[in-house]
Amino acid sequence: MYAQMVKSTGKGIKSREEMTDEERQFQDRVDADEKIEPKDWMPEGYRKTLIRQIGQHAHSEIVGQLPEGNWITRAPTLERKAILLAKVQDEAGHGLYLYCAAETLGVSRDELMEKLHSGDMKYSSIFNYPTLNWADIGAVGWLVDGAAIMNQVPLQRTSYGPYSRAMIRICKEESFHQRQGYDIMMKMAFGTEDQKKMAQDALNRFWYPSLMMFGPSDKDSVHSAQSMAWKIKINTNDELRQKFVDQTVPQAEYLGLTVPDENLKWNEETGHYEFTEPDWSEFFEVIKGNGPCNKERLGARVKAWEDGAWVRDGLMAHAEKKAAKVAAE
Repeated sequence: MYAQMVKSTGKGIKSREEMTDEERQFQDRVDADEKIEPKDWMPEGYRKTLIRQIGQHAHSEIVGQLPEGNWITRAPTLERKAILLAKVQDEAGHGLYLYCAAETLGVSRDELMEKLHSGDMKYSSIFNYPTLNWADIGAVGWLVDGAAIMNQVPLQRTSYGPYSRAMIRICKEESFHQRQGYDIMMKMAFGTEDQKKMAQDALNRFWYPSLMMFGPSDKDSVHSAQSMAWKIKINTNDELRQKFVDQTVPQAEYLGLTVPDENLKWNEETGHYEFTEPDWSEFFEVIKGNGPCNKERLGARVKAWEDGAWVRDGLMAHAEKKAAKVAAE
């Protein structure tokens, strides 16, 4: 998942005594791992939280095409071009699945786009960092998609049916994206000395932004409890971040690369790596719109939306003409 700063509506988790009969029945269904479907009754806070989370996830998939799409024509071989083109196409598809899932909650795709363009809805902070060379494309696949998979696999069990089902296909495709990125990093790390230096540089720059993808530390993420009670979220931010570090550090060691963290060490007692927290002040600055590429990324999406207006208008005109013809028969 790419939803880092989704706030639940409401003032906290209600006790069963404070819930209405409908809320208790709803919570019982969630607790029994039943899927909530679009026509089922749901608390307004549940609906609004899902719209923000799924919308932010969809926006992230769409904006996430930009750092890699820039490298399609500059990939080093025809095979790499074809692979990267297919990957970027997959990300567009993921966005469409998720926009469709959000629409089942009563919000239109146009509304979601308007919120993105106005800054009212966010996308993942990771996509506001530049991809400077080909090794960065490997780091994006390995680290960024790796972090996304860590977030998204549990969402196959999320309580809202359309979101859960969309995630099943998305996770299958994301697993290929992660392998593609790691394959690039292997070629670079096991290549020439200059190529290995490029791979190390990419790891250095993308390590901490990738850790930020899981959202703020649990102690600062005051809205996670309600999302977890509703099973919109399955794991806490810190749980997923720890799992990502534990999985990724051995992969870096295999490549002969060094994770840029002087405090990184294995703790035999806990069975986990100890690591340095990201600079959260940087994270919040990027979220506010002050990252390296915020204006560039959002500007590109707004331009694409405006440039595509004639296509949407044509499709709507055709649909209206077809509907009028059917009505006249």
